Amino acid sequence: MSFELKAYLEKRRQTVEAELKQLLHADETSARIVQAMSYSLMAGGKRLRPILCLAACEALGGNPSHALPIGCAIEMVHTYSLIHDDLPAMDNDTLRRGKPTCHVAFDEATAILAGDALLTLAFGVIAQIQPQQEGDPAPSPAVRLRMIQLLSDAAGIRGMIEGQMQDMLSEGAPSGLEALERMHRLKTGAMIEASVACGVLAGGGRENDVEAFRRYGHHIGLAFQIQDDILNVEGDPQIMGKAAGTDQMRRKTTYPSLLGLENARSMAKAHRDEAIEALERYDEKAVPLRALADYIIHRNR
Repeated sequence: MSFELKAYLEKRRQTVEAELKQLLHADETSARIVQAMSYSLMAGGKRLRPILCLAACEALGGNPSHALPIGCAIEMVHTYSLIHDDLPAMDNDTLRRGKPTCHVAFDEATAILAGDALLTLAFGVIAQIQPQQEGDPAPSPAVRLRMIQLLSDAAGIRGMIEGQMQDMLSEGAPSGLEALERMHRLKTGAMIEASVACGVLAGGGRENDVEAFRRYGHHIGLAFQIQDDILNVEGDPQIMGKAAGTDQMRRKTTYPSLLGLENARSMAKAHRDEAIEALERYDEKAVPLRALADYIIHRNR
């Protein structure tokens, strides 16, 4: 039986966005901040990280509704990072997902506070996960603490923040393949690994399951970044919703600049294959994750 990835992604995207709207309820005492948070959080995007979280939960036979709040929390952290990455002191981008970036649409101070607010709200969302009905095996307090630890590590100085720092320091300073891979594993891959690991925990998985899915996340995270680098060279800005050619302009070391486009494509495919192999012992419930690994290296935005 064939698997319709496009329909799956659209259905899951709608589920995630409905939950995000529910979680980001209006607060009249800070309407401008909520507007800025909502502007960036609801600006569209692939919702890849929360969808990976839901798919990992399902692969373990769990109820995806148990993974939905943590998936949304991860999307909040991801959106905060995009708001801050776009700031003049960082990448100084004016376009994100086809819309003016948060600091352009509002102002720089509001964008900083909106990012801060999304980051802090995310951990509150995880802490407040409750059973939806009596007898519902929602994640226990101990599991929620483990999720908070995983997300904190992935988003902080052991993950995304350190990766972003390395990225900034590397501008105009050529680096080798090993340093490039380490930087992207931290900057992009850590959050993707956390997404699937938290989904596994929400699905009742054990630590050996967490490790298998983290291997999957490690490889699709690198495949994702390689494809991002390729799109920055040859992608269509109209489709991507952001400018192309910025890596070369900023003199960043990328996979295409080190390996050439064809070798970069080959490396992305190799990581896809490693990701699929990591889920070898899981049954047809992991089909969406296998399809997502292939989608990542063929996407055009």
